[in-house]
Amino acid sequence: MPFGGNDWLALNQEPTLEPDLPICDPHHHFWDLRPQRIPYQRYLLHELAADINSGHNVASTVFIEARSMYRSDGPEEMKPVGEVEFVQGLAAASGSGLYGSGRAAAAIVGHANLNLGDKVKPVLEALLDASPNRFRGIRHSVTWDPHPELENTAAHNWQGQLSTNDFRAGAKILSRMGLTLEGWLYAPQLPELADLAKSIPDLTIILNHIGGLCRVGPYANRDDEVIANWKNGISQVAQCPNVMVKLGGVGMPRTGFDWHEREIPIGSEELAEAMAPFIHYCIDQFGPNRCMFESNFPVDKVSYSYNIMYNAFKRLSQGYTPTERAAMLHDTATQVYRITAL
Repeated sequence: MPFGGNDWLALNQEPTLEPDLPICDPHHHFWDLRPQRIPYQRYLLHELAADINSGHNVASTVFIEARSMYRSDGPEEMKPVGEVEFVQGLAAASGSGLYGSGRAAAAIVGHANLNLGDKVKPVLEALLDASPNRFRGIRHSVTWDPHPELENTAAHNWQGQLSTNDFRAGAKILSRMGLTLEGWLYAPQLPELADLAKSIPDLTIILNHIGGLCRVGPYANRDDEVIANWKNGISQVAQCPNVMVKLGGVGMPRTGFDWHEREIPIGSEELAEAMAPFIHYCIDQFGPNRCMFESNFPVDKVSYSYNIMYNAFKRLSQGYTPTERAAMLHDTATQVYRITAL
């Protein structure tokens, strides 16, 4: 099977739709020499620039932690500071304009282990020191599933983390410091996230990848049940006004589509049609002002190109007002991550 690669993606080219619409891409990663089963072992500034300059008006982006470039020594809890130090340098390089007009990593989301409880504060302070002008919050992935055949790469990998006293103590420190929490989990865990959001109403939480819908392995060929449970979880989380949702991540194979296996990559019309039931449900539940379209590149790049992906997002948003479209494509992300205009 083709399974990604720039040469494969180039087999399907489309003109860019509405190329002047401003975009803030609120979710991408950087890494180098990353062992993985997808073809993007390197995704740094040159690779991101090639994608965000491929036709759409991407004014800014947000880097999300990827366990990359950690410090090799020092206290274990401080090792993630190395990633923010690294990305701060890439962001400064992007700010030179040499890589295009878009500001890559205009906001930076790193990692700190919230299971440290109150002891997470010095880690968060070190992350702020590493990027005083761009650091906005952390992602602490809690993906867990009882089925061993479902891939789980979370660094902190056990059941029920969101409910523990230590995790919540760490999350309260995050809230008091005015920082955000990215929520990356699997759909069956959505009620746990809703409970956390209600318990710390001043903490801004950004739910990643439409809430971790899985339709492979133990969840394959069970759409009636699986999607109903996902919808119920999304509805519970959407009732918490301090939670936003990212519309994307659907290109990950765990979502249950075969796009990464095709001889010719999917086009934006078919992609928008396939995504529509999931994307529109999230928008209906959260409202456009709490939604933001995300690339999740290079992870989603195994399924479609950047240009085709944002063409699909623009198609999906065409039924909304200009103000609502602007929110989902740009404004909500710049507000949540405090990205100022160029």
